[in-house]
This record gives sequence, C-alpha cells and structure tokens, in this order.
Amino acid sequence: MLDGLPVHREAFPKTVRLVSSARLRAPVLEALVPAEDLAALAEIEGATSHRLIAEARGTEGLGRDEFVHGVPYASFINAAFAYAKPREPNRFNASRGAWYAALAVETSMREVAWHMADFLGKSGQLKGVVDYAELFASMAGEFVDLRAAGAHPCLDPDPAIGYPPGNAIADAAFAKGLNGIIYPSVRHAGGTCLAALRPHAVQSVAPGSVYRFEWDGRPEPKITPISE
Repeated sequence: MLDGLPVHREAFPKTVRLVSSARLRAPVLEALVPAEDLAALAEIEGATSHRLIAEARGTEGLGRDEFVHGVPYASFINAAFAYAKPREPNRFNASRGAWYAALAVETSMREVAWHMADFLGKSGQLKGVVDYAELFASMAGEFVDLRAAGAHPCLDPDPAIGYPPGNAIADAAFAKGLNGIIYPSVRHAGGTCLAALRPHAVQSVAPGSVYRFEWDGRPEPKITPISE
C-alpha cells in the first residue's frame, strides 16, 4: 500500500505539538477531597480513564507493552495513542492513536485552528476560547516521506477524500515497522508535519509557551501568547 513512497531515516531534534492547556493542570477534584481520600480518587480515575486502562490492558489496536513509562510526560504520549476514534479517523490514524506534531509552531497553530473551527462549526456556533500549550519532542527513525508526493490523495484537504488513503498508508507503515510519516501540512502552505505511529518514537518531551485561541464567528481565531 506504500506504492513506492520513499522511506527515509530522519532525526528531528525539536518538533512541536499543541495540546489544550487544561490537560496540563492537576485534576479539579483534587482540590475538593481531603488528602486521605486521594487514594480512592486515584482508584476511581484508574477505573474510568481510557489511558490508564489502555496502559494496563492494551487496546484493540495497541498492546500494553507499546506504551512508555518512567519518562517525563509519559501520560501525554500514551494518551495520544490510547484515545483513538475509529468512527472519527484523522489523516493517519483510526484504530490506533498517533502523535501529531510539526516542525514550526505556526504550522501546529494552523492545523489546530482548522480542526477546532471545524468542530465549532459543526456545533452550530463558531465561538469559543481555548488555551493551547506547546509540547516539544524529538523524533528519529524511519519514516514514510510524503514531502515530495505532490497531490497525493492522502493530502487532499477534504477529510472524506484524504483520510481513507492516509489511514491505509499509516497501516502499511506500521506493519513495516516504521516510526511514522512526514508530510507537508495541508492547512499551512510550506509547513511540515509528522505523525508518530509508535509511542517510543516520541522522545524528550518538554513544555513550552501557552497561547490563547479565540473564535468570534470566523474560522480564523485570534491567537495571543499568554505565557512564554
């Protein structure tokens, strides 16, 4: 299914992913329960958190031995792979999760802004405020390289057209033992994105700046740095 697409060994010392900053905060319930009840709270979380369940038992598309442990921000890496949405696939993942990142924060901003605007638009109101935090990571290994693929069907801006062939490429790349896919950003001309297909491909995660995205009825949000 890779159809002669090039596979290159690459090393990226710094990629950037944007995640909702709410995920970086301590659970809200921690401030509402006494210290002696925190163990019970952790037990409840363990019984309901899809990430924790996946780490303990694996998922339909991911074995428990594939998750990472004992490294900074391991929970964020694992969550990216545990929360797959087969009925709502992304460009290069469906049954398995993936870690999407870019080589420049502006590219990540454009990608995130498009997806959130699409979500808000489907809800019927293009208004909202979301804070996103940078997560930097290094990546290395063998990747399918689509940067010279031109108008490959998997890069079509319409998800209904681009996502099925993209998932087929991702499945073939994973079966071949590759770490992921490098591809030109569909939402930011000139930008480069990466989709890591294996948790261990995401290395040395560290936090960066936080940005506020504000939608006021238009697809393009106002973006304001709120921490450096």
